Amino acid sequence: MDLVLEPLSYDFMVRALATTLIASVVCAVLSCWLVLIGWSLMGDAVSHAVLPGVVLAYVVGAPFALGAVIFGFLAVAPIGAVRDTSRVKEDAAIGIVFTTLFALGLVLISVTPSQTDLNHINFGNLLGVSKGDLLQIAILGAVTLVVLLAKRRDFTLFAFDPTHAHAIGLNPRMLGALLLGLLALTSVVALQAVGVVLVVAMLIIPGATAYLLTDRFSRMLVIAPAISAVCAVAGLYLSYYLDTASGGMVVLAQGAAFALTYLFSPRHGLIGKRLSARRRKRALAPAEEPALVR
Repeated sequence: MDLVLEPLSYDFMVRALATTLIASVVCAVLSCWLVLIGWSLMGDAVSHAVLPGVVLAYVVGAPFALGAVIFGFLAVAPIGAVRDTSRVKEDAAIGIVFTTLFALGLVLISVTPSQTDLNHINFGNLLGVSKGDLLQIAILGAVTLVVLLAKRRDFTLFAFDPTHAHAIGLNPRMLGALLLGLLALTSVVALQAVGVVLVVAMLIIPGATAYLLTDRFSRMLVIAPAISAVCAVAGLYLSYYLDTASGGMVVLAQGAAFALTYLFSPRHGLIGKRLSARRRKRALAPAEEPALVR
């Protein structure tokens, strides 16, 4: 119990734990749709493209979320333009746009006079979360989670069959734009925890892990945030006792969870499938033996 309670005796650790749990759960829920739609690289693009928006919002004194959402949408428009008006394919267009905007953010950080070190936007500052930061993260996380759960049926239909979604009266373009907006908001939520560099891991790993554990999307929406929350707590505690980077340890814990699932998942794991096949053979062997004797 001392190992569990000692970190919680510090206020900064309590705020860090709350921030990590909020960011992990919100990112994990959104990651389920990103994995199904195949927007993993788009998640990487948007999470990096919001950097200049966050820096400019800091300069003018506006909320970080506003700058992030604006640049999140601004990142999508050039990607579509380059893809549709040239021979460059979508993956290359995404790489060009998000690296350029990320570089713009780094340049803005280097020339922006500030009393604080803006590099925490890149690498996170989990142990430095203030009460105001936690309140903003909680509000943005709640808004994002409520919208995702309220529109989950529409988003799921959009992920599986956009044509059918259009046929029953839904607007696939609007649903895609809404998901991108939520992606930008989620990136802001996770920025404080792990920074821009590692946001993409929190947006992809939980959904990919849950995808290997179940074939039902409704279960994915439960498994992904559950795994992400456990990894958040484990990573934060490990960082406390090992004196390592908190955000990095959270992502490492998620990576370890994915590796174990990849190897030992009963249905889709590399080793788990072989073990399941052997168990089935052993279960069938006694039933087949009498027939062979006869």
